[in-house]
Amino acid sequence: MSQTRQAIKTEQAPRAIGPYSQAIRVGETVYLSGQIGFDPRTMELATGGVEAEARRVFENIKAVATAAGGSLSHICKVTIFLSDINDFPKVNEIMAQYFSEPYPARSTFAVAALPRNARVEVECVLSLA
Repeated sequence: MSQTRQAIKTEQAPRAIGPYSQAIRVGETVYLSGQIGFDPRTMELATGGVEAEARRVFENIKAVATAAGGSLSHICKVTIFLSDINDFPKVNEIMAQYFSEPYPARSTFAVAALPRNARVEVECVLSLA
């Protein structure tokens, strides 16, 4: 038996800028697409450097998680992409302001570039079970 895929969409997070959904729910698992630091109202990157972008990213993730029927506490896996690995300590500090123990599992990668010249992108997996 196949499970139904349900697209998750909210105006409280940036609209998709390509052929993808903000998130897809399959059963009790929600896969959140990568979020960059776009303001959902203006579709522009947050100004103020990597700290401002990271805060906007986690606010966007929170909005999508809520739209899926969950919260940040339901996130079990986080993947962070940084255009400059030297930004890791700042992004780590900001992430700690959004999550509490038990923290989700996480991987962090330095990448050559991100969409729209963003400094940080984060994707997540959420479990509603």
